[in-house]
Amino acid sequence: MTLNEILDQIWVLPEESKQELRKYIELVSLPKGYHLMGIDKVETSVYFIKKGIVRAYVLQDDNEVTFCFIKEGETVISMKSYVENQPGYEIIELLEECDLYELKIKNLRQLFEEDIHIANWGRRFAEQELIKTEERLISRQFRTAGERYKDLMKQHPEFLQRIQLGYIASYLGITQVSLSRIRAEIK
Repeated sequence: MTLNEILDQIWVLPEESKQELRKYIELVSLPKGYHLMGIDKVETSVYFIKKGIVRAYVLQDDNEVTFCFIKEGETVISMKSYVENQPGYEIIELLEECDLYELKIKNLRQLFEEDIHIANWGRRFAEQELIKTEERLISRQFRTAGERYKDLMKQHPEFLQRIQLGYIASYLGITQVSLSRIRAEIK
């Protein structure tokens, strides 16, 4: 996905503002397995995925609990670092080799001060991230694992090809054995 397509998904900026924002964005390529973000660390960048897929997880009782997958065209961010400049609680691991557009948060904050269009773009970005978080929470609270798996199949069928089943089971909050049962029932 191109940088312009990713930026426009959030909010269409006037060309002048978009060019100013692009000055602070650079393309980085990182290997599969790389930890892009870690717990107890203030993150200094926002990333937009050009190519690849990542997972966000937390550690709970020596277990990795996956709470989201992020793919091409989407944003990777520690909201706690972005909003409060405090250490995050999540670990972001690259599940494939990734090409990412990196934007330093300090540069983005400066642009917010200088350009109302970029400030509105940032507000829209934060709103979209809040909605994604709310949808994940509601799904986890009120839907069964089988329903969540069917949603995953329908909304993101590529995840089932690109992500190992152990991570998908963790995301659904079940064991791999339970996931196998759900998959067998669906077939």
